Amino acid sequence: MRGNTTHRFSNTAVLSVCAVDATEVVTSADLDERLAETYRKVRLRPGQLERLVGVRERRWWAPGVTFVDGAATAGAKAISESGVDPADIGVMVNTSVSRLHLEPSTATAVHSSLGLPSSCQNFDVTNACLGFVNGMGLAAAMIDSGMAEYALVVDGEDPRPVQEATLRNLTREGVTSRDVAAEFATLTLGSGAAAMVLGRADQHPEGHRLVSAVSRAATEHHGLCYGDNDGMFTDLKGLLDAGIKLSEDLWAEAREDFDWSDMTRYVIHQVSQVHTAAVCARLGIDAARVPVTFPDRGNIGPASVPITLAGEVNDLIGGDRVLLMGIGSGLNAACLEIAW
Repeated sequence: MRGNTTHRFSNTAVLSVCAVDATEVVTSADLDERLAETYRKVRLRPGQLERLVGVRERRWWAPGVTFVDGAATAGAKAISESGVDPADIGVMVNTSVSRLHLEPSTATAVHSSLGLPSSCQNFDVTNACLGFVNGMGLAAAMIDSGMAEYALVVDGEDPRPVQEATLRNLTREGVTSRDVAAEFATLTLGSGAAAMVLGRADQHPEGHRLVSAVSRAATEHHGLCYGDNDGMFTDLKGLLDAGIKLSEDLWAEAREDFDWSDMTRYVIHQVSQVHTAAVCARLGIDAARVPVTFPDRGNIGPASVPITLAGEVNDLIGGDRVLLMGIGSGLNAACLEIAW
């Protein structure tokens, strides 16, 4: 492989991975009701979020609770379950797409909420829905190199502001079916948080070793999905087609070095039933080995992969192989293998 897009980890293990749900359930039927007049005007049938995409509901944080609170709660839970002394954590990486401000970093707010020591480096790593997997890889590289003994990767997401803006956008005068299609993906998003503690594998035989990671980029497609808290706009077909093509290319090239044809679990970034079915079909993955959380959680951005993984922990045993897989707007794609 050329460059540094293929990496084998030498001494890093996952010690814990935890998820935190937002508490307010918002059903797709709720959103359909708010858009009923728009659907009538542009002659679209309601129910597409559930019928076509497969998202029945998503969650929002309760009033007064922020995604930073969620990330800090997940972080505290992951630290507790890992048994690691917080004073020994050398780096904390926040991977949230959601942001309170342009500066300072969201990581500083999570670091402060957790009461981590001043010796713990903290910073944001953002890469759309691929951020958590990238954060894991960066943290593991720091552990392998001796820069840190323990690392905490966190993510908290809150799409409520952009979803509220989208509902306003789509109920204004003059809206068209094309406008609905461009902002449709925004309504599939959900709130939630996740965290993971990583440490040295030689000091934690009970941990789950990181094996390898492969990434690929197709940044000529960076305009297919873009957004902020005022709206998110997506070329649905273009994004799906380009993302699947990039994943196919990554998969074919990675086959030279890795056999991922018989993994115990394929933890795929949660987008929709259309996306999941397309990935499985094009890569030859057994859909029965792909756990899904999008039906009742929606697409929680970078938190989707660790939240889905956290739901599988009690069913995994030693010797199982887990492949984390994601595609992020931009476009970037990555796979990361864990030996359970």
